[in-house]
Amino acid sequence: MDVVLITGMSGAGRSTAAHVLEDHQWYVVDNLPAAMLFPLVDELRGEREKVAVVIDVRSMEFSTELSAGIKALRANGDGVRVLFLDSHDEVLIRRYESTRRPHPLQGDDRIVDGIARERELLRNLRAEAEIVIDSSALNVHQLALKVDETFTNESERGLHLSLLSFGYKFGIPYDADFTLDCRFIPNPHWNPSLQPMSGREEPVAAAVLGHLATSEFIANFMRLFQTAMPGFLHEGKRYITIAFGCTGGRHRSVAVAEEVAKQMKSLGVEVHLQHRDVERG
Repeated sequence: MDVVLITGMSGAGRSTAAHVLEDHQWYVVDNLPAAMLFPLVDELRGEREKVAVVIDVRSMEFSTELSAGIKALRANGDGVRVLFLDSHDEVLIRRYESTRRPHPLQGDDRIVDGIARERELLRNLRAEAEIVIDSSALNVHQLALKVDETFTNESERGLHLSLLSFGYKFGIPYDADFTLDCRFIPNPHWNPSLQPMSGREEPVAAAVLGHLATSEFIANFMRLFQTAMPGFLHEGKRYITIAFGCTGGRHRSVAVAEEVAKQMKSLGVEVHLQHRDVERG
């Protein structure tokens, strides 16, 4: 069976992810105690092919019981992936304050204390998760689209690559596996004719990619990635996020991400491209 565990920080979008998978005909179970993971999947065996389970830290003995359940499923030959939803602490605090609801681990303390306890409990699970999505800069519709793109028409054996351009002045993406700094490239922002454009437009792309250092930078990264790609697949890490950053996220990082996306597609890698800050930079 194909099993996806939806977990992560409270307030980061677990329910949204669950609704997306439900729309794709996954059998979704919400707030399942971790100890019930293997018995549930075993009960559904033969009746369902795709099961998604939402599990959070409210389950007693969360860490040990969930780990045991995952190991039992994998030993049985089931495909198990962990989808981890995360977000910056300050974003989670704002979300809880806007709903006026307490954090599940807050108790008599502050929201920030509950978040800190939850993050510590989830530390190892996040490090081992096959898919990590940072919802800090996403509204509910953008998050749903990102989850949808992750699970639509996916190849079970292929690599799924998310390329993201961003501006450092708006913060580094929290879920990036690789973060590449493009600020060494001369900035088109200072060219009056290029400033209003973005890196998706040909004059800016030509200016950015026309530098020898840029082409060498991209070529070196492509060699590095092709060296690492078989290892990622062997270790079962099929979802990789690569972030390209420049000052404002409008010119250099966008042009480089677009070019890397073209080259990755030529290698047969499934690519999803997003420009986080192109309209803000």
